[in-house]
Amino acid sequence: MSVTLDSATDVAANHGHSAGGVPTTVATPTLRALLRRSSFWIFAFAGIVIVAIVGVFLSGGSNAAGRALAGDNAAPAGSMALVEVLRQQGVTVTLADSLVEVRDAVGADSTVLLFDENGYLDGDQLAELAELAARTVVVAPDFLTLQALAATVGFGGVSDASSLQADCVLPAANRAGELLPGGDTLSIPAGEHPLVTGCFASSTDTFSLIQVENEATGGIVSLVPDARVFNNENVTGYGNAALALGLLGESDSLVWYLPTLADLPRTGPPSLAALTPGWVSPVAVLLVLAAVAAAFWRGRRFGPLVAENLPVTVKASETMEGRARLYARSNARLRALDALRVGTVQRLARAVGLGRLAHLEEVVGAVAQITGGEPNQVRRVLVDAIPSSDAQLMALSDALQALEQATGRAVMASVVPAAEAAASASRDSSPPPAERMDP
Repeated sequence: MSVTLDSATDVAANHGHSAGGVPTTVATPTLRALLRRSSFWIFAFAGIVIVAIVGVFLSGGSNAAGRALAGDNAAPAGSMALVEVLRQQGVTVTLADSLVEVRDAVGADSTVLLFDENGYLDGDQLAELAELAARTVVVAPDFLTLQALAATVGFGGVSDASSLQADCVLPAANRAGELLPGGDTLSIPAGEHPLVTGCFASSTDTFSLIQVENEATGGIVSLVPDARVFNNENVTGYGNAALALGLLGESDSLVWYLPTLADLPRTGPPSLAALTPGWVSPVAVLLVLAAVAAAFWRGRRFGPLVAENLPVTVKASETMEGRARLYARSNARLRALDALRVGTVQRLARAVGLGRLAHLEEVVGAVAQITGGEPNQVRRVLVDAIPSSDAQLMALSDALQALEQATGRAVMASVVPAAEAAASASRDSSPPPAERMDP
């Protein structure tokens, strides 16, 4: 790499001045330009922050509400008030989060309240649960629960009746008298169903309480589609409290069961093939084949490579100034100094009569001998010294220039006497002029 001595302006650009001391203009982007260029990232960051704040508020609100119908939740959606009243009446209430805990807590004459809001239980678990206890109260049953515990019962939609009166033979319903209107209902198909009893009718076949008796086991399953009957917010309204206490307080032992993830079968995570639809695999293969075909199509060569000249010729001064600004921006002082040193070493080698392939030590020795300096000092200027600041960089740049000038003066001082001595020797060796002889 050959760099002329004028490349010292690379270093001078680090200080905002050219080699001749003339200030240069550095194109520093203004604050407005930086904001305009970064506007996308600023808005993106603001959007992320807003989404995070909204998510925190939403999650905080859900955490404050707690689990719906949880026996230890005092929030409006919980059922802590009902549980405490049952305990005051002498009922032993056990809160269970898994079917295993229900098996351990249930007795021969126990009542189990089931509220499977997320549908964790399967058909076999629901059938086992109905066989464990003498009485099972199911709150807001889903389709699978109805199929497993009361196959003849269906969904009846939301009640549009202005008043829900008991109008049935169940003692708990009669003590309640009236329920909060506007909730979900269940339906019983037309015909005689001696083991199915409906209460709080909204129409001829839709009810807010259905009780089904299992003929084989003798167990009783009470289906309450409206969860508001049991929560803290509405339990004291209408006859909700009387119905809840009547259904749950018939025995001395109550298991309050809200299924969790612990009830799910542990079969391991599903495979990727099980999660994806059937059409994904052939479409993916087709896309891969299309990508390979496109790569061959667009990647083929239409002929030999052709050398093409650059469409723009850049001035050496512009390249030098741009490189100096890059060095200044990245604080690459040693890189800038090395560029100056390479050019200086090459010029010194030519000045002392060495070739371009001369070793650095040869150049250092020849320069030190000609200038009468110390080889270590010459080597320090050419190789060893490392600048740690802009001031040291400028000092080393000046030292390189001074060393090159001193070498040039020493070479000229040794060449001129040699040329005069050669000319004098040439005159001394020439024969004297012939003398003129007169006749």
